[in-house]
Formats: sequence, C-alpha cells, structure tokens
Amino acid sequence: MVFSPCGQGRSLALTYRTLNMPLQIIKRRSRGFICVNAHPEGCRRNVERWVAGMRGKIPAGQAGPRNVLVIGASTGYGLASRIAAAWGYDAKTLGVFFERPPEGDKTATAGHYNTVAFHSLARKDGLFAASINGDAFSDEVKRDALDGLRKQMAPVDLVIYSLASPKRTDPRTGQVHNSTLKPIGQAFTNRTIELDSGKVVSVTLQPANENEIADTVAVMGGDDWRRWIEMLLAEKLLAEGARTLAYSYIGPEITWPIYRDGTIGQAKKDLERVATELDATLAKNLGGHAWISVNKAVVTQASAAIPVVPLYLSVLPVVMRGKELDEGPLEQMRRLFTDFLCAGGPPKVDEARRLRLDDREMRSDVQAEVAALWPQITTENLQSMTDFAGFQREFRGLFGFEVDGVDYDQPTETDLHW
Repeated sequence: MVFSPCGQGRSLALTYRTLNMPLQIIKRRSRGFICVNAHPEGCRRNVERWVAGMRGKIPAGQAGPRNVLVIGASTGYGLASRIAAAWGYDAKTLGVFFERPPEGDKTATAGHYNTVAFHSLARKDGLFAASINGDAFSDEVKRDALDGLRKQMAPVDLVIYSLASPKRTDPRTGQVHNSTLKPIGQAFTNRTIELDSGKVVSVTLQPANENEIADTVAVMGGDDWRRWIEMLLAEKLLAEGARTLAYSYIGPEITWPIYRDGTIGQAKKDLERVATELDATLAKNLGGHAWISVNKAVVTQASAAIPVVPLYLSVLPVVMRGKELDEGPLEQMRRLFTDFLCAGGPPKVDEARRLRLDDREMRSDVQAEVAALWPQITTENLQSMTDFAGFQREFRGLFGFEVDGVDYDQPTETDLHW
C-alpha cells in the first residue's frame, strides 16, 4: 500500500521515478484474449490524450469541485473522472486503486502506468494529486485515505465510487466473496463473439444459485460505498453540500438476462438502494446528495468478459458514429461534469433519481438499428458489418498496445513509479 502525493509546492522537474532498470522491448503477451502485460509508453499516450481532451473544454466561469476522492481511479471511468476533475476544474484529487507494480523484467499493470502518467502530467501542470495503491475494500486503506485527506485535502466535496473487482474480502467478517456473471431463474442463450477465434457463436449460461447472487451483491453492490461515506462523515472530512456518485449500467434488452436481470443487476439494484439511503444521510447532515450515474457501454477489461457484450460493443459504435453520437469514457465524464454536476442547480435525473449519461446510447433510433443488425451478423460478415476490429484495437489499447504514435520496436523503461 502506497500513499504518494505530488503537486503544488513540490519540484516539477522530476517526470518519472525509475530504478534505472535496463530498457526493454515490450511486445503484447496474451492469455486467451486477455493481455498479461502492459506497455508504459502506450499507457502514457492514452492518458495524455484524455488530458488534452479536457483542456479548454469547460464552459467559461463554470465552478467545479475543489477536493475529489476517486475510489477506483486507475482505469476506465474512474481515471476519466479524475482527469476531468483535475484538468477541467483544477481540483485536488486522491485516487485509490489496486494495481501491480513492475517487478524485475515483469511489467506493471496498465493501471499502474496510467497513474504514473497521471502524476507526471499533474506535476508538470502544478496540480495536486495523491494516490493510494491497496485494497479499497479494506479498513486499512480507508484509514490511510482518511489520514491523507485530513492532512492534504479536506474537506472533500465530491466522492466518486468506480470500483470494479471480481472479489472482495469483507474486513469485518473475513469472508471472501466472488462475483459471478450469470442469469437468474433460468438459463440464458444468445449470441456473442468468441474472442480467441473471432467467431460468432451461441453461448448458454446456467442460472446462479442464491449464494452466487449474494456474493455478487457483496462485491458489486453498495455496502462498501456506504462504508466509505459513513467513515468520511464520521471523521468530518466531507464539505458542506458534499456529493457522491457511483457508476452503473442498464443497457439494452438483449443484455438484460445477463446484466440488468442477472447477478450483476441484483448488485446494481443494491447500489441504487444504498444511493437513496446515502442521499438522505448527506442531505440531513450536510445538505449533500448521492446519485447513481448510468453510463454508456464502453470497452473495458470487465465488459469484455461479459458474454454477449463484446458483440454488442462491436455493433453499437457503428450505429452511434453514424449518428455522430459516440462517446468514450473521457467524453462521458466531461459531459457528466459540465452538464450535470457543475451546470448550476440540481442535475437532471430520471424517475429513479439516476443521472442518465447513457441517454444517447439508449435512444430509440440507436437501439432499433442495433436490434436490426443483431440477427444478421455471422462469423463471415463480422468484420464488414461491425467494428469488431475496433473493439479488439480498443481493448488492446487499454493495456497500452496498438496505440497511435508508439514505436513498439523501440526499448522502453518499465520500472516506473509515481
């Protein structure tokens, strides 16, 4: 576990801290379709692109958060949120995540290199940033975060919960919970892409039992989010009017048996229930709020593992780009801040008090076109009718590979630290 600050009042000359290990030529290595290594230069380029996507994009005079805690801050929507707060509104940020550092000739995880790049750019631009690498479910990491906030940043006016993990050890019981991706009640059969072979195949998933449902809720539901907020509140580390968000997804009907109505869906329902409880607590104590932000489907390490979703994420961009509606994680989070959190006045919510960043994805014309294309896709026409090639490129890009501007034949430093 590491707590590392950088920013105002510190030397801006040091870009990376290295231990002068020999440079390596890093080629992508995979186990199945999953990348088991990462390229630091590719990760740096990705973060630089997102930072550039925030500079100068905030409406003039728009005020934003000053002190932001992001739980799950090293990849995807969590990283995009942290970048939006820092480079959009000059906010101090504390990021919490669990990533593997480099060891010998083994590369670090992509999230580690993303954070190295984040800190390097923050130092360069005079922004305060601190990070904790450890198990966010643990009480120890929570205490370290509270100590860091108290000394460096308090009071916090925005807490973003964007944690994605396959398992959780409850620090109070010691029980290990493992999440599952299964339907509930009956088996589910649909089409997906076999990512190793690139074939369109039929997949059948058997229903979850009660223990699997409960475990998935324990990992992906709202219990840990509640514990974070309750600890921050008890330690008086939340500002007046403090707000907190947790990220969720609903998706189209073709994914509902495995997502909205499956084990993950039960966890997301628990997340929404906790949001309502936290909203009441924050409103009473600080005049604050808690919301769920329902975001658009994007390529992530987690989404690629969900059956049916890879095919959906190969079709959806074709339709949305055709209508000039497509957004990546950074564009989504930029819109979350500018149009919902910082627009002045209460944000627009749906009937369940959710912020709907998936509004463009779920437009009736978009979903009608996706539904029309869905049954037509075969292994033979997958490349021509969908953007599966783009899905593959974007997935590999998460690990720093196939990123524009990177020469993968050149050696690079891998032992990087923030």
